Amino acid sequence: MRTGDGGQVTHGGEPSGSAADTVAFMTQPPSFRAEKTDDAQLARLVEVLDRQAATPGVTRLRAWAQDALAVRPGERALDIGSGTGSEVAALRAAGADAVGVEPNAGMRAVAAARHGDHFVDGDALALPFADASFDVVRCERVFQHLADPAGAAREIARVLRPGGRTAVLDSDWATAITHPGDPEVVAAFMGTMLGFSANPYAARRLPGQLTAAGLRVTDIGSQALIQPGIDTELLAMALGAAIAQGAITEPQRDRFLEDLRAGEAAGDFHMSVTMFAVIAVRD
Repeated sequence: MRTGDGGQVTHGGEPSGSAADTVAFMTQPPSFRAEKTDDAQLARLVEVLDRQAATPGVTRLRAWAQDALAVRPGERALDIGSGTGSEVAALRAAGADAVGVEPNAGMRAVAAARHGDHFVDGDALALPFADASFDVVRCERVFQHLADPAGAAREIARVLRPGGRTAVLDSDWATAITHPGDPEVVAAFMGTMLGFSANPYAARRLPGQLTAAGLRVTDIGSQALIQPGIDTELLAMALGAAIAQGAITEPQRDRFLEDLRAGEAAGDFHMSVTMFAVIAVRD
């Protein structure tokens, strides 16, 4: 990995995983939500999160952020929206006394079974910790689902100790690219995708929100998450929503799918979204 001007990660994303990985990075399921899930839903969510964790784009940006945080043995660390617990495990492997906050009880149970009893119930907007409790705080793909991301930034600043560092990772859905296809239909499709999260422009707003919360941004990295092929399940969902909203017609959908399949067969297919990692400190 090399870093260019302004700390941007300049390597490109590589195609990764199977076509099912489209669901993993395009829908970004909010594991941090306290919604009830049955066993089948939980199993599906865990499967998707595990696929995400294995993709080169996610792996590289996580590693870059971990390196930027420079976790030291004995430091207290927090992962907000900890999901399956993989990043709490990574923080603990670096020597930190790390805990994850996760309001989904089923997901906490999965994390505890995999990584030990290091997970507590909690919400990004009301962290269950005292002021100045942590040296390191990370938060990944949570802000895009929040109606009040600025409030979450303030909570991160509140629980950080002076000299503490944070890494907030999230996607900016306006960076999503789909090729080939009629430009007007592609634009309508991508516009529908923007409506799939409460805060689709999350990444571009992170530096300002963290600064407004009293933190100092020190670095920004980015990674394109590239989808290697067409996933029928995702496209059916997204295109169905676009039709329901009147953004496209059924004939336009059918032609778009034909174009994508032809492009994939000819090696002329691209689908991606960019995820950013913002590093900040509390002075």
